[in-house]
Formats: sequence, C-alpha cells, structure tokens
Amino acid sequence: MTKLKKRPTFKSEKQEAEFWASHDSTEYVDYSKSRRMVFPRLKPSTKTISLRLPKSLLDQLKTIANKRDVPYQTLLKLFVLERVQAELHHKPAKAS
Repeated sequence: MTKLKKRPTFKSEKQEAEFWASHDSTEYVDYSKSRRMVFPRLKPSTKTISLRLPKSLLDQLKTIANKRDVPYQTLLKLFVLERVQAELHHKPAKAS
C-alpha cells in the first residue's frame, strides 16, 4: 500500500470544497478502515423559495395533505421529489 498524503487544513468550507473537487481523496484516506456511520440529527440543507400557485390548486393540495395527515408543504416537497426523480430516470409521470 502506498503511503497516504497528509490531509491539509483549510481556512473555510469553500476552500475545502474546492480542494476536494480537484483532488482524489483515496490519496489522503484509507477507506479500508472506514465503517458506516449514522448521523440521525443531520438534515439536508434547504432553501426557502416563493412559489405562486392558483388558489384552487393550493386548496386541492391541502385537502390531499389533510387526508394523509401531513403538512401540505411536506406533501408538495414529496410530489416535487417524485416528479424530479421520474424525470431523471426518464419515466415521466402523466400530467393530469
């Protein structure tokens, strides 16, 4: 096995991201000693957006969310996620 390079220290997350985007981490980390970790409190970063919907569509969304006992914003995120995944996998959902 080749000797691993010393991992550099970084002054910012941006600097670190730029470094790892252009370097091979296998030269710095011995992945044979790694193990799966669970970070239960780690949440994906989110960004707030403004989305204008027709009132009738929003009312329908809220009705469906109420039947499923979930917040309508959560249901909307789920619907968007499902559609994006379908588009990325070339399985477009039928438009209603």
